Amino acid sequence: MTTTIPVGFVDRFQGDYIMLAQQRTSRLEATVRTDPDMLQGRFGYYDRIGAVSMIKRTSRHQDTGIVEVPHSRRRITLADYELPHLLDKQDVMRLTSDPQGKYMENALAAASRQKDDVIIAAADAVSHSIDEDDAATDIALPSSQIIAAGAAALTKAKVLQVKEILDAAEVDEEERFAVVGSKQVTNLLNLTEIASDDYNVIKALVEGKVEKWMGFTWIRSERLKKTGNERRCLFYARSAIGLAVGEDITVSIDKRADKSNATQLLVTMSLDATRIEDEKLVAVDCVES
Repeated sequence: MTTTIPVGFVDRFQGDYIMLAQQRTSRLEATVRTDPDMLQGRFGYYDRIGAVSMIKRTSRHQDTGIVEVPHSRRRITLADYELPHLLDKQDVMRLTSDPQGKYMENALAAASRQKDDVIIAAADAVSHSIDEDDAATDIALPSSQIIAAGAAALTKAKVLQVKEILDAAEVDEEERFAVVGSKQVTNLLNLTEIASDDYNVIKALVEGKVEKWMGFTWIRSERLKKTGNERRCLFYARSAIGLAVGEDITVSIDKRADKSNATQLLVTMSLDATRIEDEKLVAVDCVES
């Protein structure tokens, strides 16, 4: 056999591109109040009305009293995000398949994750309260809405405490969500109350996840904040957080004359989120060992 035959060997490559493991869709967008087209300028506002009490009538023909309705608002600020890719036509010539589709799929996944990051950041970030003179006051998440780790993982006692806090604040019986990490899901699946059919008809262990328990819809997110060995999990009603969208995810594919006619794939969006009502959200710190 001739020793030069390897020259004729053909390099074989995978004809498609394999996207590595990643979160591809937003898991939290559907759990919050979403307001499309709210942000047309630099700022947007969530106007709030507080509770009032009735006046007792004590005599006939008495003067009509006046009940002041408490008004307040939370401000939201438009933030812009973008993810551009450049692809030279010479690169495409040297590849076995055009990667544009996978590039775009990858960018859209990144945009979806960014939405979750914005929502998570807003949950316990400083909110901006605006008074009648348009002056802003920074409002931190009250300590009464934070359950400390206490050197413990996520426990049934912590979930019960969250439920008690929300119920005591007369949070409407709207859908409530629990956003936890994979370690917290494991903690829950190890609880007798979750594992037993006597307590949970979902049969969570069969599918290896928790969907509904203690009045919460459970959602796993690996993007929750972690400080040291403590993960901050979030429990909230849908109207606790507002996601204002100036422009939702937008895709454009253009030729860049300034880059030798390279193809530019660009994904953009403009949005922001804020905590609308502190009493409707509880942050729970959990130890991950």
